[in-house]
Amino acid sequence: MLQLHFTNDALPDSVSNDFQTLNKFSEQQFVSLTELLYQFLLEPKESERFLAQLSEFAGEHSMGAGPLRGLMKSILLLPHGALKKNLTAEQVKEDMLSLGLNEDKAIHFSDQWRVHYPILSRLAVGQTLMVNQLVDMEWKFGVTVGTSELQKAGNIFLQLKLVVRKGNTTENVYMELTLPQFYNFLHEMERAKASMDCFS
Repeated sequence: MLQLHFTNDALPDSVSNDFQTLNKFSEQQFVSLTELLYQFLLEPKESERFLAQLSEFAGEHSMGAGPLRGLMKSILLLPHGALKKNLTAEQVKEDMLSLGLNEDKAIHFSDQWRVHYPILSRLAVGQTLMVNQLVDMEWKFGVTVGTSELQKAGNIFLQLKLVVRKGNTTENVYMELTLPQFYNFLHEMERAKASMDCFS
């Protein structure tokens, strides 16, 4: 089994065959295909445009549009996996060579990865954060009072109501935190904000 950086799963032979098929493309064809692929990665919502461009490319080079789409589906596995695992351009190149792509093409693809990775990474973070977007938050403090001597002082707690967007709907999420838990939560939120500020 191949040891690849972008995935721990065993890949079907068809994926390796598709990467080897890329060796049959001229240098100019490969550069054009790589350009189309990265344009799609940068604008993933434009899938119809991407498919139309692939059909146009297939027509210009006397290829079947269906097989070309299948080929690109296999090729897209690598950048998607590389993005999830934060791979360097060198690791992307190693994976492409392991899958049978010749060195010149692997170098070109990994050079494009080096150029586009910062934007792709930022898009991936943004996409992750959009999955459960915090829309609104309400809070109120409360005090528990007990009858025993230990509880007479009371415990302060915080009740949070978070309004979270999930797809096209919003959902209320309720939490109750003690003061130490609240300060810990606040600290984590500040760390998350600092991390996000690095990307903007």
